[in-house]
Amino acid sequence: MTRRSGACLRCCLVVFAVVSALCVSGPALYWKFNKTMKLGAAASPSCSPCICDCPPPLSLLKIAPGLANLSVADCGGEDLEAKEEMGKKFVDLLTDELKLQEVVGEEHAHHMNITLVEARRVASQYQKEAEKCNVATETCEQARERSEASLIKEKKITSLWERRARQLGWEGE
Repeated sequence: MTRRSGACLRCCLVVFAVVSALCVSGPALYWKFNKTMKLGAAASPSCSPCICDCPPPLSLLKIAPGLANLSVADCGGEDLEAKEEMGKKFVDLLTDELKLQEVVGEEHAHHMNITLVEARRVASQYQKEAEKCNVATETCEQARERSEASLIKEKKITSLWERRARQLGWEGE
C-alpha cells in the first residue's frame, strides 16, 4: 500500500510541477505567439500606419530641478541639532545608546513586575474561589451522606412498621 501511495504522490507532484510551469510561462508564451501572429498579419497592407504627434516626455530636470543635485555633502547642513549630534564622538553615541537601552530595559522590567503582581493577584483570587468551591462541595457531600443515612434509617423503620402491620392483619394496598 505504501508503494502505491508513494507512486501516487510522485505522479501528483509531476502533475503539479507541469501545471505550475504552464501557469508561470503560459502567459508569456501566449503573448509571444499572439505578437508573432499580429506581425504576420501586419505584413498585409490592411491597416495604415499610425501618425502620432505627441509631445516628447518631460525630463526629470524639467519636473523637479532640485533633484538633479544629489550630493550628500550638504545634507543637514542647515540643521544645527543634526550637526551637533553628528559632531559627537563615537564613544558618546555608544554611551547614549546604552543609556537608552537601560531605560528601555528598566521600563520593560517595571511592566513585567506589574504584570507579575497582577497575575499573582488574579491567581490568589482564583485560589480563594477554588477553596470556596471545595468547601461547598464538601458541605454538599456531607449533607448528601446524612440524607442517605437518614433515608436508609427511614426505610428500615418503614419496613419494621409494615411487618408489624402485616402481623396484625393488615393486607396492604
